[in-house]
Amino acid sequence: MKGSTVMSDTALLVMDIQKSIVDRIATPDYLPRLTQAVEAARNAGIPVLHVVVGFRSGHPEASGRNKTFGALPEGAFTLKDPGAAIHPDIAPRPDEVVITKKRISAFAGSDLEMVLRSGGLSHLVLAGVATSGVVLSTCRQAADLDYRLTVLADGCADADEEVHRVLTEKVFPRQAEVTTVEEWSGTLS
Repeated sequence: MKGSTVMSDTALLVMDIQKSIVDRIATPDYLPRLTQAVEAARNAGIPVLHVVVGFRSGHPEASGRNKTFGALPEGAFTLKDPGAAIHPDIAPRPDEVVITKKRISAFAGSDLEMVLRSGGLSHLVLAGVATSGVVLSTCRQAADLDYRLTVLADGCADADEEVHRVLTEKVFPRQAEVTTVEEWSGTLS
């Protein structure tokens, strides 16, 4: 992570691109487009941080009061769950950091902030599934923590296209620059 020459304060956060989550996205060009963003970042020397949701066996971190995580089936998003694996199209390289979170935001229950601080990373480029989940929660928390933000609108996906549109066109622009994978990748050349 340290020593990248271009945009040394920037990191691409690729969030919740896990097999069982991505399988719910019906858009066939989503993963190829996200792969383009990951490759552009790698080629520009921008760290790619992979954020995943993960729990211990038995989900001791997930309260029954939590509507999202308390309702998970036994074994979901544990080390033994093949659906918890990062999608092979976006597989991390050996030198790329994988952040495991315990809630919706990439910051919740993870060491993300420590990794960012240690790497001198203050500009976060966000992509992932779902726009109304991890992207929204991470964007809001990162803005409150004074990170500079860019959201790759077409690098995000949501089961509800209207919610995705409202977030990327009306909500995110209040706290982040919103652009496309192609436009962002073009700025790195």
